[in-house]
Amino acid sequence: MLTAEQAEQTREKANADEKAAITVVGELFSIPEEDIVMLMAAEYGMDTFDFTDYRVPPDVIASMPADVARRYRVVPVMKTDGVLTVAMGDPSDLEALDSLRYILKSDIEGVLVPPRQIAQQIQQHYGNVEESVESFLEDITEGTLDVSEVTATEQDGKAAQTEDDAPIIRLVSLIILEAFRTRASDIHLEPLEKRFRVRYRIDGVLQEMESPPKYLQNNIISRLKLMASMDLSEHRVPQDGRIQIAAMMGRALDLRVSSVPTSYGESIVMRILDKSSVMLGIPELGFFADDQDTIEKILALPDGIFLVTGPTGSGKTTSLYAFLHTLNQPTRKIITAEDPVEYELSGINQVQITVDIGMTFPLALRAMLRQAPNIIMVGEIREMDAGEIAINAALTGHLVFSTLHTNDAPGAVTRLIDMGIKPFLVASALRAVMAQRLVRRICKHCKEPTPATSDELETLQLPPDYFQHATLMRGRGCSECKKGYKGRFGIYEIFKMNTTIQGLIYAKAASSEIRDQARAVGMRTLREDGLRKAAAGLTTLEEVIRNTTGDDEEGGGH
Repeated sequence: MLTAEQAEQTREKANADEKAAITVVGELFSIPEEDIVMLMAAEYGMDTFDFTDYRVPPDVIASMPADVARRYRVVPVMKTDGVLTVAMGDPSDLEALDSLRYILKSDIEGVLVPPRQIAQQIQQHYGNVEESVESFLEDITEGTLDVSEVTATEQDGKAAQTEDDAPIIRLVSLIILEAFRTRASDIHLEPLEKRFRVRYRIDGVLQEMESPPKYLQNNIISRLKLMASMDLSEHRVPQDGRIQIAAMMGRALDLRVSSVPTSYGESIVMRILDKSSVMLGIPELGFFADDQDTIEKILALPDGIFLVTGPTGSGKTTSLYAFLHTLNQPTRKIITAEDPVEYELSGINQVQITVDIGMTFPLALRAMLRQAPNIIMVGEIREMDAGEIAINAALTGHLVFSTLHTNDAPGAVTRLIDMGIKPFLVASALRAVMAQRLVRRICKHCKEPTPATSDELETLQLPPDYFQHATLMRGRGCSECKKGYKGRFGIYEIFKMNTTIQGLIYAKAASSEIRDQARAVGMRTLREDGLRKAAAGLTTLEEVIRNTTGDDEEGGGH
């Protein structure tokens, strides 16, 4: 039916859109799905199935949880002699059948049906609450839902809701719930000239999702602004808000919402705040045993300042919370000053910084010191006043944690001095600095050995035999992961103070000189930590290159 060129075109579109080849062939070349299903079933030695006059017994549906059916895009059909027959839309997805055998502890046999029927059956048997955004948008596009223009009006502090609002309310809830299901950290809704783009940030990488029709743009934005308690009539200035929504399995989702006016409408970004992600212990952050030992020794210090540095989204807050979680004992008083308080931690006193009413970091810090704490956490040192108070607190017997925006760990020293803090104060109070980045973890379900390419070795300035005693891995891509990766962990650069480095700080030495000295006494750079984690088969060289700059550029050298 297809030429070699058309087959290649099908593969590319299926990989790019993560759709079944059956669907793609039908879309591209207008070939009936039933014909393609028959051919592919013959090719893979499978039977086909038709749901038209068949009703799946309730006990068979009950044998498969809804989240499993959705994750693997399968529907149970019948159960005979201990064998569960499942309908699937992609005959090449053998990993799905293997995973189902493991999850359901049952013998599984697959039959082939058009992928559209799978979506319909999942929706029919497992309810509308968690239907996919894609199938919902198909309904809107095909005109099966009447979506009229909605104008948001204020009535007793709430927007009046009409029957016309219902599809929009449902669509917005689906967009948020689907982000939660795919483990996204952010949802981006961006008005462009001719379309309204929706993207999820999954494991640090933005991925485009099905876009709602452009004519729904204003309705969706108004609904989100209403949920976030923003001013619906204001479209000219940025606004911030929060949304709390009930998710699956009784969990509540907390979202931080930011709205910014752009040329084609208001752009909205929602950060999903998952409390479980910051209740990690130190081992879950991705430290190897030697670095974990170093961190535990730093946390055991009675006083001094410990800084965590890195760009936005590099996991600094998660690391700080993990440290506080470890130190949170009934015998210690811990106070934090944050802007904003994103996650509430039990047993810790958290102070919200509100600049509008004069509650600034310096004011909060001065007040906190009068509360006789053992440990202080300052969300971020932004100006000289806050930095000086934090350092004075460290010098008067408190253990102080904070974050800074610098590229590497030794750079934090010069950043503090550039702020106007005296070098002798920095040298006396600073105990350690940890720079970090997040890299994606290779999926354990589909990892396989792979050699290092010549381009990667050249970029990393490594000899060809550098990995001869290690097995590099990569993810092939399966139903469990996103293109071979699932989850993230940290790579770290830990800089510890010693008398030689204190002398360099007193002498106002350049950052490169401090860095060279730190490396001479054993500091491992971000790239070096990334390379040993790639050699251990935890991440790929591609991820290490993407998240680190060359050590030579940073003033070091291998």
